[in-house]
Amino acid sequence: MIHISPPAAYTETPRSRCEFYRHECALPTVIDPDTGQITMKAGFVGAVMMPAELARQVKTTLDVRGVAPLPIIGHPRSNMWTFLVRSDIRPLGDPVEVARLWRARVVVIREGDIALPSPVPDSLMARTWISPAISKFRPSGTVVLECARACLPRQLPR
Repeated sequence: MIHISPPAAYTETPRSRCEFYRHECALPTVIDPDTGQITMKAGFVGAVMMPAELARQVKTTLDVRGVAPLPIIGHPRSNMWTFLVRSDIRPLGDPVEVARLWRARVVVIREGDIALPSPVPDSLMARTWISPAISKFRPSGTVVLECARACLPRQLPR
């Protein structure tokens, strides 16, 4: 049996994926030339990371509200999801709410690098799309965080 590779025009590469992210999704992506990893600097685009179980509830809530498409990155090894969002989250003033989010492992990413799925084979399966970025739309970070807070159990005061 002879295996024929598809023509280069049909083979996705880190460069073609990066270009898609830049042009179709308005994500400021770059490629690490050594690893093929695609990253972007947080800033104009932010992220909210949380455990997958909580994230599924948040996604369902947002789906019911008609907030779509939701660009969500999955991290299978750590069982976490990252929602790509608009950077409109203001710091929380209530220390009780900050503690609730911290205990629930909800992280707001306002600066630093955000790694995106790449077509380069990843033996560690570090990240994958739960719901791929397909357009320039990103949900409000404030709304995603509010949904996460609403899904968390209320604790009684001590």
